[in-house]
Amino acid sequence: MADFGEILRNIGEFGLFQQVTLIALCFLNLIQPFIFASFLFIQSDPERHCDTDWILRADSNLTSGEQLNLTLPREEDGAFSRCRMFVPVDWDIGAIREYGLNETTGCRDGWVYYNTLYDTTIVTDFDLVCDQANMVEVTQAVFMAGILIGSIIFGPLAESFGRKRAVQITTVLLFSFTVTTALCPNVYIYLASMFMVGIGGGGYRINSIILATEWIGPSKRSWGACVSQLFGAVGQCVLAGLIYFIRDWRLAQLITAAPIAVAVIYIWFIPESARWLLSRGRTEEAKQLIVKAAAINKRTVPDSLLNNIAVINVGNKPGIRVIFRSPVLTKYLFIITFSWFSLSLAIFCLYFNIGNFGFSIFVTQLLFGAVEIPAHILCMWLLEVFGRKILFVAALLSAGLSCILILAVPQGSDIAVTSLVVAARFFLLSSSSICNVYIQELFPTSVRQTATALGAISGRVGGLLAPLLNILAVYHWAIPTIVFSSLTLVSGALCLLLPETKSKDLPESADGAEDNRNGTSTNKTRCSNSESTKL
Repeated sequence: MADFGEILRNIGEFGLFQQVTLIALCFLNLIQPFIFASFLFIQSDPERHCDTDWILRADSNLTSGEQLNLTLPREEDGAFSRCRMFVPVDWDIGAIREYGLNETTGCRDGWVYYNTLYDTTIVTDFDLVCDQANMVEVTQAVFMAGILIGSIIFGPLAESFGRKRAVQITTVLLFSFTVTTALCPNVYIYLASMFMVGIGGGGYRINSIILATEWIGPSKRSWGACVSQLFGAVGQCVLAGLIYFIRDWRLAQLITAAPIAVAVIYIWFIPESARWLLSRGRTEEAKQLIVKAAAINKRTVPDSLLNNIAVINVGNKPGIRVIFRSPVLTKYLFIITFSWFSLSLAIFCLYFNIGNFGFSIFVTQLLFGAVEIPAHILCMWLLEVFGRKILFVAALLSAGLSCILILAVPQGSDIAVTSLVVAARFFLLSSSSICNVYIQELFPTSVRQTATALGAISGRVGGLLAPLLNILAVYHWAIPTIVFSSLTLVSGALCLLLPETKSKDLPESADGAEDNRNGTSTNKTRCSNSESTKL
């Protein structure tokens, strides 16, 4: 029987067919960073005062200065209150001038904003200030919760209805609710809409990488994940320019929806994974796609190879029990998921706090995207030079130290703080790339996908908790930094307990995975049935 790896060697491991498919699937990853714009590019505490136009009914000729003096109380520093106003009265203007107003209340008729960096944001449109100021972090948490739910729903479900269908559904969700978000009349509909955008984004990211990777041969397989991350990095850079020139969040959302609309059209022509079709017993459909891929790659597939193609056996999988029956694999799972959680928590805590480092938010965003590109490219090379364990530990510890050093920098040193944050982001993103490779090599074939899914979910949980951790800054600005940097340092130290997996065969069984601990690898002769199961 011919396994799928042999098929790929005949039709081309990374020919034109795979390249077009990969670029088409990665295109949306270029756009997805734009979705963050509505709750990142804001002024969380804009200059403002209560709308007190009620007094103009008493005297429409009042100057702005007189209006503020008569209707707003002052803070201890002498500035007008930004969250309180005097209670409106039905007196004439003479009585108001003579007796003055003393009773205060919250802003009844909204706020007047001025000296703002943007034309409109969710803060100014939905009045997310004063008592509602924490709604920005709630929005971030809701969005990350959507990504988590999307990863859970469209991860396992794709096994039953296919990678292609999952990609199509999530693309439609992304387009529909990106448009809806731009038209939201209030913050509650906005929250619901962003939750659905998160579901679409989380589900698309997982399935697009799997679909692209399953068509690529072993020699270029890492490109499926790495190119996807590189497109996202370029998108981060483009986002800085987009928001610099377009400072209306609703218009930015609609511009984001335009390229997604293009993807909604072409996504129906993306090929299904032939591996998945074989796993469902749909051999004829898989053969048709293989012949089509070979033709596009200008290759031919021998009839003898097609007639002897192996159907992948997915029955009687032992599942997650394999991990928890082995103390060694359980230890690996705890360490790698904890590390994934810690680095994701740190990445998103820093990212959601992008506007508070003192430096220009546009320059910071550009640096965040620019540093991500070499982080992913260098990892592809350094992993083969230094191995997984040493590089992973070094990246995590360097990230944690960079974050801790932020606390030592005097407040107001914007360039120093931004430099440390960018350095921390570089090491954190490098850790993320290494983690994606490392987890594949630590666990046996029968539970490799399960272990990877658990790791990804732990990372999503870290992203979900990041905005909630940032809220603790109201008690002391250093609390979030202390928490996520400490967790990153602890995870780096724990990774010293992991084995090195460089240049070793992927383990096929729990025994083979445990052998990695002793620096050995197990090569066993496999029958065609188990070979197919691996694929």
